[in-house]
Amino acid sequence: MTAIAVLGNGRVGSNLATALTRAGHQVKVAGRAPGAAADAARTAQLVINATPGAGSLERLAALREELRGKILVDVSNATVDGPDGLPAELLHPGSSLAEQLQAALPHTRVVKTLNTMLFPVMTAPALLAEAPDAFLSGDDPHAKQTVRDLLISLGWREEWITDLGGIQTARATEAAILFVPHVIRTSGFAPFAIKIAR
Repeated sequence: MTAIAVLGNGRVGSNLATALTRAGHQVKVAGRAPGAAADAARTAQLVINATPGAGSLERLAALREELRGKILVDVSNATVDGPDGLPAELLHPGSSLAEQLQAALPHTRVVKTLNTMLFPVMTAPALLAEAPDAFLSGDDPHAKQTVRDLLISLGWREEWITDLGGIQTARATEAAILFVPHVIRTSGFAPFAIKIAR
């Protein structure tokens, strides 16, 4: 059992919190109330960033002390939305939200994952017709192993999880968000994930 704080109580955060609780973890969800995120992060072993990506850097940088020594799992994508509310471009071109978070939080171990799929797949990968891929990006191998174990507790198989390397590799997976609006416009809001065919 891991003590986990989920920052963000929207569809992504609520879905993760429910599934992680069902998997036997001790989960606390922090909404937008003043001080809620700090309180949740302070008592957690692992913190999940499920806040809207456009404001994540500012929100989490303010929790520098609470996140010191913790693993921060970043599942958000920082984008500029188009007129239809869907992602139109990256907020950090040439970089990534994960890299920006790691730079702002040098004493926190940031791991990027689960950001290349619609949120239902994060906690139910077997619902797709073909096995999806989950990618890990981060500089700390022990933190990535902890996150790998967390994904396995959510139903991900070992062979579905690929370690891409250091935190800079997150810029590749974050760029995959630009596929999403086009897929949604052509196929609707049905669960899907990026998969590497081998």
